[in-house]
Amino acid sequence: MFKLFRFLKPYKKECILGPTFKLTEALLELLLPTLMALIINNGVTTHNTSYVLRMGGIMCVMAILGFCSSMTCQYFAARTSQGFGTNLRNHLFKHISTFSYVEIDKFGTASLTNRITSDVNQLQLAVAMLIRLAFRAPFICIGAIIMSMLLDLRLALILIASTPIFGIIIYLIISKTSPLYRKYQKRLDKLGLVLRENLSGIRVIRAFAKTKNEKIRFKTANDDLTTTAILVGKTSALLNPLTTLVMNAAIVAILWASSYHINAGTLSQGTIIAFVNYVTQILLSLVVVSNLVIVFTKAFASANRVNEILDTVVSIEDNGSYIEKHSYDEVPSIKFNQVDFAYNSTSDPELTDINISINKGETVGIIGSTGSGKSTFINLIPRFYDVTKGEIEVDGVNIKDYSLKNLRNKISMVPQKSVLFTGSINDNICWGKKNATEEEIVAAAKIAQADQFIKKLPDGYSTMVSRGGNNFSGGQRQRLTIARAIIARPEILILDDSSSALDFATDAALRSALKNCSDIMTVLIVSQRASSIKYADKIIVFDDGKIVGVGKHDYLMTSCEVYKEICLSQLSEKETK
Repeated sequence: MFKLFRFLKPYKKECILGPTFKLTEALLELLLPTLMALIINNGVTTHNTSYVLRMGGIMCVMAILGFCSSMTCQYFAARTSQGFGTNLRNHLFKHISTFSYVEIDKFGTASLTNRITSDVNQLQLAVAMLIRLAFRAPFICIGAIIMSMLLDLRLALILIASTPIFGIIIYLIISKTSPLYRKYQKRLDKLGLVLRENLSGIRVIRAFAKTKNEKIRFKTANDDLTTTAILVGKTSALLNPLTTLVMNAAIVAILWASSYHINAGTLSQGTIIAFVNYVTQILLSLVVVSNLVIVFTKAFASANRVNEILDTVVSIEDNGSYIEKHSYDEVPSIKFNQVDFAYNSTSDPELTDINISINKGETVGIIGSTGSGKSTFINLIPRFYDVTKGEIEVDGVNIKDYSLKNLRNKISMVPQKSVLFTGSINDNICWGKKNATEEEIVAAAKIAQADQFIKKLPDGYSTMVSRGGNNFSGGQRQRLTIARAIIARPEILILDDSSSALDFATDAALRSALKNCSDIMTVLIVSQRASSIKYADKIIVFDDGKIVGVGKHDYLMTSCEVYKEICLSQLSEKETK
């Protein structure tokens, strides 16, 4: 947790002033029982009304000053904790945004979401408690013991003797609850994953009549979380009663011992009342300490999870500095040199010995069976993953020599899953080009074959898109994402099976429109449909992570058995010619 204190640097002043005001309030509170003892001994006993009123007025002023100090500390604590949380969330989000697919796959979306929300909220609470109570409670305990020692050392020894017992109780509770809190956060991640999958896949669940099964799955995850939470609660709940038991036993012992001193005339009534007040202050402070122990134990567990994110070294280093100055037509647009790739060091290679050159302005079809490595191949070009062996060049330059921004500015990609964002259709298409004109938006939509259905909508291009684009069909979402990619006029356009939801006529019209503007773009079309890539300038055939054929349709029909089988399974013999 201490590693996260650097996010408190902008609030150094508040971190100093907050505890200072709180300690001022605590100091004033510590003086009140002594003043009460003076009132009883010197005022009530002697029937000195003026002394009682004078000292009572001083106590009222001290109470008001203590209240003002406490409220000031509260303000600084709120300001610091909220600012700390904001800075930490911003830093976490910025760091997560640099993650490659490797790191995102490692943690999972649900876990990352919980860490940036639930865990940061727990740390915010800990910071607020640190400023408000972490200094005050020990100060009250120590100060009350010192003040009680000044009143009567013999009775104070009882309080001092109870301190180690309290320390043992705290140690035992912390040692039991710390691993449970870490376990609780993991169970919370699992519940978040189940919930996210259910909400995002609600249509599939209902289509397969799996609602009952998912309810059982959710109930299992929720029961696991509940069981852990109850176990944590039961263990933590022991802290307050055990603390109260020890301190009340100390109070009984003090009252029993003080009765002899009062009878002997060696202890005044005011002193014993002040002594009991100090014991009560200590008891209340120890209750606060016990609650702080729970808060900070949770915070340490959350801090470990947050630090795990912050300490993660991004596998793809963005340290390229190459800036393109000239364009050379003679170099390939994309070139793979003896590329191998595996998702991790222990898994089998997904791609093996990939050697291919793609020229500028070419329309390249990529086909193969499911799991043959097509999507992996195109994900390597914008460096979503780094190659295990070999190198990839774009415009004759190793992609690792580009900064990620410059490399990805050259590329527009339409992924398999169409992702739209809340906002208007205009806003979504303009993701590809921030300052796009209305004419450019319409032109991109026409190429993507989206203009026709957009104009039929009541609000046209101003139609709002719901979360994930759920108010559009699969084919409409695909066309909008294609328009978003085209409007940027990239040097390389990658369509990763992004026309699978389109009918054949719309697919053909899209390919024809792309062909007309492909002289300025290198187009890579990944598809399961042989008809979608049949007329490409070059077709790359994948099988089991290897390229087994490269060439035009007619050539591959005679030289590549894999391609021939795919075509014959989808097209008639007449259509294959």
